[in-house]
Amino acid sequence: MREPTAITIGELSRRTGCKVETVRYYERVGLMPPAPRTAGRYRLYHDGDVRRLAFVRRARELGFTLDDVRTLLTLAREQADGPCAEARALAAAHLAAVRSKIADLRAMERVLDDAVDRCAAGAAPNCPVIDALAGGAKALRSRRAGAARRRRG
Repeated sequence: MREPTAITIGELSRRTGCKVETVRYYERVGLMPPAPRTAGRYRLYHDGDVRRLAFVRRARELGFTLDDVRTLLTLAREQADGPCAEARALAAAHLAAVRSKIADLRAMERVLDDAVDRCAAGAAPNCPVIDALAGGAKALRSRRAGAARRRRG
C-alpha cells in the first residue's frame, strides 16, 4: 500500500487556487481541520484536504456563507444518510437570496441608467447623478413623475 503524499500549504494553495492566508483563515474558523505540523512547524496536507478546500472554495464562490459551508460540509460527510433534502433546502434559500440581489441590482441599473441619460452630457443646471445619489431612487421617481405631468399639462 502506498503511503499518502503530504504537501505544503503553498502546494495546497497552488492546487486549489486558494490563497495561503485564506487557508490559514479557514483553519482558524473550522472549515479546514488543523493540519499536522513537521518538526519545523510547516503544515502538511493530504488529498482529502485538497478535496475539502476545493469544496469550500467553490461553495464560497457561489456565495454561501461560512455557516452554510459548515452545514454543507457536514452534509457531505453524512452523504450515506441521504442529506440531499437538507442540501437542497439550503441551496434553494440561497438561490432565493441571489435572485433578490439580482432584482436589486437591476433596479439600481435602471436608476443609474436614467440618471446618466438625464445628465445630457453635463449640460443640465442640476446634476441628475448627484440628485439621484442625494435623494435616492424615490427622488428620481418623483422627479420623473413631475416631468411627465409638466409634459401633459
